[in-house]
Amino acid sequence: MKNSEPNHHLRATDLRAAALLATQATHAITSMAEGVHQSVWRTLGAPAGASPEQTRGLTGLIYQSIHGVSRLVGQGVVAALTRLEPLLQRLEGQGEESPERAAVVAALNGVMGDRLQASGNPLATPMALRLTGQVLDWRAPPQTSQVTGKVLIVIHGLCMNELQWTSQRAGQSVNHASALSTALGYTPVYVRYNSGLHVSDNGHTLDHQLNQLLAQWPVPVTELSVLAHSMGGLITRSALHAANQTDKAWPRLLKNVVFLGTPHHGSPLERAGNWVDVLLGSTPYTRPLAKLGQLRSAGVTDLRYGLLLDADWQGRDRFQRQPDGRIPVPLPANVNCYAVAATLAGKRSPVADRLTGDGLVPLHSALGEHDDPLRCLHFAPAHQLIVYRTGHLQLLGDPQIATQLQRWLG
Repeated sequence: MKNSEPNHHLRATDLRAAALLATQATHAITSMAEGVHQSVWRTLGAPAGASPEQTRGLTGLIYQSIHGVSRLVGQGVVAALTRLEPLLQRLEGQGEESPERAAVVAALNGVMGDRLQASGNPLATPMALRLTGQVLDWRAPPQTSQVTGKVLIVIHGLCMNELQWTSQRAGQSVNHASALSTALGYTPVYVRYNSGLHVSDNGHTLDHQLNQLLAQWPVPVTELSVLAHSMGGLITRSALHAANQTDKAWPRLLKNVVFLGTPHHGSPLERAGNWVDVLLGSTPYTRPLAKLGQLRSAGVTDLRYGLLLDADWQGRDRFQRQPDGRIPVPLPANVNCYAVAATLAGKRSPVADRLTGDGLVPLHSALGEHDDPLRCLHFAPAHQLIVYRTGHLQLLGDPQIATQLQRWLG
């Protein structure tokens, strides 16, 4: 039965989350201001403080005081709100989260989810599997009448959540997973996750949760398929690699993986963001402002080349401009892998394929094509679909794609 309580745009924990963000923002702005200040002093021959970005003397003491006061005030506010949270939670009731709040939190996690998790901010989204809108709780598993042995794992992209799989087309709700459930008997299990974390971190967590799902599902799982949009496809490939390293059971039941607009070889928009870092860091006056570009999350910078593994990023400065050094990861053997790519252009051309794409992902990246043969993913021609005059998010509601998915998976 659907909860009769109203949807909530705000949660009791959001106050504490906002206080933590405000404190972090104050520290960041103060550090940037001090960095610019010291850059000016440096041109006049003045020495730096404890680090090249810090001032010294009375000026340094003022900046240290700002940091100290903001830290103390922030800690006091957070402590007070933490004590108030139980009361506020009782007052707010048990209403469901509103779609608007879910969308804002998902976007915030995509942009700075790694920082949210590192600071213990309650807005950081833990990965969870969801069935019919509710988080799966294995202490009270779903009833056998609610599920089938054909499980479809549905995983969203960067800055999104599972609610956004449902879109409007010509006044009608469209959801590819729901259509596959109706036509082919799949039980859709949606994944919500913090898209600001490294792809490989989310891959490890997804590997663990799918293995747990296999052990706890109320009926025997006869088939496992994955429908992944954008970054979700990279996380799926990362989870498969992690599972095969430890001989997990779930990949042996995996039959199909469909990639919708997945940037297998990265996105030029992140590489452009990396150029912003380089340009801002090219002069002593703008170098402190490069910190603004470095607010983007680990998940976002992984999209520069489509990093899948821990070894692709560990021990490296993710904001430093460097060539593609990832370890090639082929498509899984004995699994039907399908690639859907979109382009805003009306037809294929070298310029449209590499520069236009779907507005976020180039066509060659979505199709797994690469100039280096070792990096090519080799989707079978019959397992590829290109849709024209279509954007990245429109992939979620395109009727041509819905029809093709039923053909492939049926």
